Amino acid sequence: MPTFSHLHVHTQFSLLDGAAAIPNLYKKAAADGQPALAITDHGNMF
Repeated sequence: MPTFSHLHVHTQFSLLDGAAAIPNLYKKAAADGQPALAITDHGNMF
């Protein structure tokens, strides 16, 4: 089976669009066997 990786993920730093904490995203991706994760936050000044 081909490897899957999410390439459009928002964290709590995407204002009005994301809620997940970065460490939790990486833990879940690893648990699901995903070798990578693309964080695509927007709407912030960090």
